[in-house]
Amino acid sequence: MQKTVQVGLIQTTADALPADNIRRTHSLIRKAADKGAQIICTQELYTSLYFCQNHDESNFDLAEKIPGELTQKTGELARELGVVIISSVFENRTAGIYHNSATVHDADGSYLGIYRKMHIPEDPGFHEKYYFTPGDTGFKAFDTQFGRIGVLICWDQWFPEAARLTALEGASILFYPTAIGVLPEEDDATRQEFTEAWEIMHRSHAIANGVFVAAINRVGTEKDIRFWGNSFMTAPSGKVLARSGDEEEVLVVTCDLNAVEKHRRTWPYLRDRRIDAYKNLLKRFK
Repeated sequence: MQKTVQVGLIQTTADALPADNIRRTHSLIRKAADKGAQIICTQELYTSLYFCQNHDESNFDLAEKIPGELTQKTGELARELGVVIISSVFENRTAGIYHNSATVHDADGSYLGIYRKMHIPEDPGFHEKYYFTPGDTGFKAFDTQFGRIGVLICWDQWFPEAARLTALEGASILFYPTAIGVLPEEDDATRQEFTEAWEIMHRSHAIANGVFVAAINRVGTEKDIRFWGNSFMTAPSGKVLARSGDEEEVLVVTCDLNAVEKHRRTWPYLRDRRIDAYKNLLKRFK
């Protein structure tokens, strides 16, 4: 029996006004739903400019309570459109504890839960350790009306352990809201090298775990970072099913979830894992 789901990836720009970013993104979610999308994911930190380029205490004022006004609006939109929405949120958990998080609302508007970004980068232009406490939700999956899905966030994408553990929770689709780009001193050749590495990682997650993988990036130049877009969807075979360009775009992709079972029967990596021999993964190094 065919079991297909339409997945929507929202790739857009951002400006300094959160209200404008929310309106723009919610409008694009409506557009994705009009195109048939059933599970729709935003880019990372879509309500604001990517503020982690420097240390500025006032940026903590951008954070949202969960539950709060934003999650209420997202739930209402999900219920109205009959779609699942994965929404990236800068979370104000309590005074002094902030997270880079993602919420999941089901197609009836109900709140299914939260994932908090586990791996927090600290690189030139990406000073996330100043803003975000590492996540404590663990790696998890959510049962939605259209399938069981997992959510990871940006820097998580470079860690095969994160994808594997989320897949082991039963997710058939992994979603990665993302903000990735290049700095002024990095030329087009460097950008191409980085973009290819980014795509290879996601395709490898798909192959190694027998899952669909969605990478959702932002576009536009914000201060010193040029975000390259190129959001894409990968099948369990590693094939790229669809890819955006470097402009604002709503990408809607058909995923046949039967491909998960087929791939895992052909390439039974989960069967052949030597779970008795992996204890050293719990060490930082040899």
